[in-house]
Formats: sequence, structure tokens, C-alpha cells
Amino acid sequence: MNATDYLNRSALYRKLVYGPYREFAGVYAAKMSNEGLSRHCTWRSLSLFRDLMDWHVGNGHAPQDLSEVHVDRFLEHRFKHWKPDSGDRSALRRLLLALREKGLIPAALPILRSEHEKIVDAFGQYLSTERGLAAATMGSHKLLSLRFLREVCPLGVDGFAALTPQTVIGYVERHALDGSADSGKAMCGVVRAFLRYLHLKGFISMPLAGCVPSIRRWRLAGLPTFLPPEKVQKVLDACDRTTAMGRRDYAVLMILAKLGLRASEVSNLNLDDIDWQSGTILVHGKGRRQATMPLRHDVGTALVAYIRHGRPASACRRLFLRTLAPHVGFTSGSAITWIAKQALEQADIEGYAHHGAHLFRHSLATDLLRSGASFAEIGQLLRHRRPSFAIAAMCLSL
Repeated sequence: MNATDYLNRSALYRKLVYGPYREFAGVYAAKMSNEGLSRHCTWRSLSLFRDLMDWHVGNGHAPQDLSEVHVDRFLEHRFKHWKPDSGDRSALRRLLLALREKGLIPAALPILRSEHEKIVDAFGQYLSTERGLAAATMGSHKLLSLRFLREVCPLGVDGFAALTPQTVIGYVERHALDGSADSGKAMCGVVRAFLRYLHLKGFISMPLAGCVPSIRRWRLAGLPTFLPPEKVQKVLDACDRTTAMGRRDYAVLMILAKLGLRASEVSNLNLDDIDWQSGTILVHGKGRRQATMPLRHDVGTALVAYIRHGRPASACRRLFLRTLAPHVGFTSGSAITWIAKQALEQADIEGYAHHGAHLFRHSLATDLLRSGASFAEIGQLLRHRRPSFAIAAMCLSL
């Protein structure tokens, strides 16, 4: 049962539309109905709306004054008495958006950013526009840069003059072992990039990027794990293709296993990226690089089955959509990784160092190498700039 069917039968909704918050309730219900939310989600959202408005008005506020500040205070109060639900905050964000679209509450106030945050925001914009970094990568760079800036320059711009090589080295020494060797190496890379940016923009006069120590990490010390072809097929066969979700997951896994795409590349695919006449697919890779790849017949068959019999009706042009309303594309490759992990668990595939989307990419490369493909051919298929992974795959076959 969807939101529209539920609202036609709901006693809770009838009470709300004849109550003191009738206009707000009607707008919110229409929003949920248009997005095709499920019965349970609609009921929970309306219950949450009623509790919010009772608390808001009960504390002496006018309904028209509702804002993020009041929502945060309400949730803080609510969580003291009830177990929080993961969907509460998103449901109330949907409420505020619906009310603002109809002009029932004021627009959101601009968020005041600290000096540190403004500098890091500008750095993030530079990474996006000038370096072509993906949104997820840019976000992680911003978090690490903000942490660095707050610790070594607590006074903001006024503290840049005091930055020295010893300050930078000391920061790395304190935090290099906070996580794994890989995370420490990544942190050093971000600090270098941030220091280069600060020097480029004139925040610091001394080029300090070269002062960042290197963390030794032997190349190919940890070889990628892979699945033999029969286990890849076992994962594919375990998908329940009688359901809409099963058809979607099967199509996702086929792209991972047969084309070797990264999780983020799969999540970013659009309907317009598939050229059915020429049998090709346009892949949006790292650093805004694009590549046209041949679309295998078996992969195309899986996509057609999903698009015709599994993909929800939606204005969103993303190829793969959420099965639960609102039917929109995934925000990142994390959802694709989750699909891969669930499929591996369902097929009882255990004993591997990694359980995720990249395991299928490694498996494809290893299978190609064992079938006689050259390093250059594998690198071209997987769109690698360096043949390091092909060498790793070769080592695995020995």
C-alpha cells in the first residue's frame, strides 16, 4: 500500500486535516503521496509530524516559526523518552522542504561558517573545479584539512605566519598512527595538497608541502583478493530475479563482474549513458574522465530486464534507483558496495579479505590475465593509468 491509498483510509490523517495544523498536514501528505512513500513510512511521518507540532506549539511557538533549530530541539527532547528511529530526521527534513515550497514557513537561515570552515570550503571548491575530484573524495579531503587547520592554526588566518616545518612534521607524527598505514598515507597526501593550496593562494609564504613526511607502504605488499569464475557465477545465480530488487541487484552485479566498473561508476550511470544501437555504455570515471565501453550482450539483457520489470517509475535519470520511495538514484557508491556485500553473504562466499564491489573488479582482472590477456589490455579495460594492478593480478596467478 502506498501513501495515497493509506491517506484515503487513515484515521490519523483525518484527525490532522481537521485539526489546528490542517494546512501543514495537507501539504506534507501531498508531498509524501507525490513521492510514493510506503504506508508504514507515511504513518510514521504523520505521527512524528503530530508530535512535533504539539511540542512546538506547546512551547509557545507559532506554527509558522518552525525551523531546523526547533526540529533539532524536538528530536533532542524526543530521544530522551523514545528510542530514535533512523528515518526521523529525514522525515522532518522532508516536512520543512514541503512547507517552504508552499511558502508556509520562512526560508532557511544561512549557516554561519567559521573562518576555518570558509578556508576549507574554498579548498573543496578548488579541488572540485580545478582538480576534478569527486564529491565523496572532496568531502574526505575537507574533513582531514579542517582537522589539520584547527589543530595547527587555532587562531585562523592570524596563525598562518607561525606555521613552520616543525609544526607540520609534529602534526603528522601525532596522527600518522591514528588508523592503518593506508589511512596515514592518505592523511599525508591531503595535508600536502592543502599546504600547496594555501601557498598558491597566498595564505602562507613558505612552501611547506615538501615538509610532510612520507609513510612507507610497500607496493603490492597486500595483494587484492579475487573470486574464481565459478564463485562469481554462484553469486550471480543466488540473485532472486523474480523480484524488482533482485533484478536491480543482478544487473548491478553483472556490471561489476563483467565490465569491472567501480562502485561509484555504477551508481553514477544514467539512462542516457547507454547507447543501445551501438551497444556501448559511457562510464564516468575518476577525475571526470569518461570512457565508452562495449556493452556485453549478457549485461545488456540484465539491464533490459531491470528497466522493463524492476525499475520504478521516476523522473530521475539515474539508471539504478532506490526500491523504496522516494525513487531516486544512490547518493554514492556505498549503496553499490552494500549490494555486493549482501550478494556475497547470500551466496555464502566467505574467507576473503574484502567483501565488496571491488572484489569483482579484481576477479575480472585476474581471470583475464589467466586467460592470456596482456597487462595493456587489462589496464585499458579497467581504465588504469598505471599497470600496477595488472602486475598484482599476475602475482596472484603464480
